[in-house]
Amino acid sequence: MPPVGAFYMQQIRSFKKFIETPKKVVITTHYKPDADALGSSLGLAGYLLKKGHDVKVISPTDYPDFLNWMEGEKEVINYEAGNKRKSKKLIDEADVIFCLDFNSLARINNMGEIVRRSPAVKVLIDHHLEPERFADFEFWDTGAAATAEIIYEIIKKLGDRELIDQPIAECLYAGIMTDTGQFKHPNTTKNVHIVTAELMALGADVSKVGRLIYDNNSLDRLKFTGYALSHKLNVLKDLRTAYFWISAEDLKKYNSKTGDTEGLVNYALSLKGIVLAAIIIERPEVVRISLRSKGDFSVNDFARDHFNGGGHNNAAGGVSDLSLEETVKKFEEVVKKYEKQLNKHFKETM
Repeated sequence: MPPVGAFYMQQIRSFKKFIETPKKVVITTHYKPDADALGSSLGLAGYLLKKGHDVKVISPTDYPDFLNWMEGEKEVINYEAGNKRKSKKLIDEADVIFCLDFNSLARINNMGEIVRRSPAVKVLIDHHLEPERFADFEFWDTGAAATAEIIYEIIKKLGDRELIDQPIAECLYAGIMTDTGQFKHPNTTKNVHIVTAELMALGADVSKVGRLIYDNNSLDRLKFTGYALSHKLNVLKDLRTAYFWISAEDLKKYNSKTGDTEGLVNYALSLKGIVLAAIIIERPEVVRISLRSKGDFSVNDFARDHFNGGGHNNAAGGVSDLSLEETVKKFEEVVKKYEKQLNKHFKETM
């Protein structure tokens, strides 16, 4: 959490007083939620239900089916799947809207302006850089590895740690485990291990959660991964860069579902000598780019400067309105401008 100064503690005290009485609550998160987005949302929902609130979780889109085990998942409302009118009514009538794991209302697509116009009190809980200032309460910490870590800290500071049961603990653990790359990324801090240990003490079965997320592949997904590694991985050795480019036809060929490309970029980053990795995917609306890096090379800046995106120092994303081929060409041309910087960061990580 941010430094515990007078303003921050005042926020906690005001927030605690605000949620003391039952309210109509909506929790939402970014489009195509990952384990941190959905896990923090359902973990918070479980906690607020115990406090007597009327809670609805609304996702802007669908999400990977390997997250279906999370407690409360069956009640999640998918805005895009025929629930636009219902979702708007809930948002319009809410007393409070929690916005989790995103820093801008644009990250919830068409729901963004509905949330903005709602008279509800807005609460932002996030760990991404440069948040949009739309919320009444902000619990924002770029030093946190995951939004789930912040949710845990908030519940603790509210004096309600004993309300965290096994299902809530496992939802929060899933968010932390995945956003740290199974505790391999540089964001794996001392506090991450402390929080993880406390979640285990509260009942989180870490072996079960790991198995449900990482050992739950479909045959199509494994075949797609093999195809991508064999045919879609480009290595720019002199530029310390590796990237995948995936067409809509590739996705169709392997019956790709939401979540099937998740983690693929990490194979590129795992290559010896690579500092910058990317996966460039042709989607129906735009070409999406996911970026990862080693050391101090900022893919957040890279994404913001060239692909209308952002995120974290070592993990970020962006979009392109160009065709897949044009986007790949642009990516390669942009990377050339960073040759000295990438080679410098390679030497520093040795």
